[in-house]
Amino acid sequence: MKITAQVEYGLRIMVRITRCKDEKGLSIRQLSEAEGLSANYVAKLTRVLRIKGLINSTRGHMGGYVLSKPAADITINHTLKALGGSFFDKKFCESHSGILALCTNSVDCSIRSLWSVMQITLDKLLDEVTMADMVKNEKEVSSVLQNIIDGNATGVLN
Repeated sequence: MKITAQVEYGLRIMVRITRCKDEKGLSIRQLSEAEGLSANYVAKLTRVLRIKGLINSTRGHMGGYVLSKPAADITINHTLKALGGSFFDKKFCESHSGILALCTNSVDCSIRSLWSVMQITLDKLLDEVTMADMVKNEKEVSSVLQNIIDGNATGVLN
């Protein structure tokens, strides 16, 4: 599995916006400088995030980007799917049939089962993690994730 640059940088921008306490949000220039990305690339990512309903833009020359709803209501799963789609969906098999119209394994495919279970597992984990969790420090986020994996209180540190 490969995490694309768009997914990585888009998630980093979401974390920056989540951490911002200014009601006007962060501008493209501020996000660009903070993340070491070109302004054009930040503009592309913020456009995707805005179209997907994750952030809103504030108007004016001093405007910027803010979350569209509370951080605790934005799941990482929704964010990652907005930036790059699912790890696996059923259309995958249609586009990987080789030179044939249908995959030679379309009737009985053990690999499809593996990808499907991986997607279900990822969805379960990522649906429990929110942007509010992601603004914590690395140790705390690791603890949140471990609690979810262990089946303890969802997203809450003990």
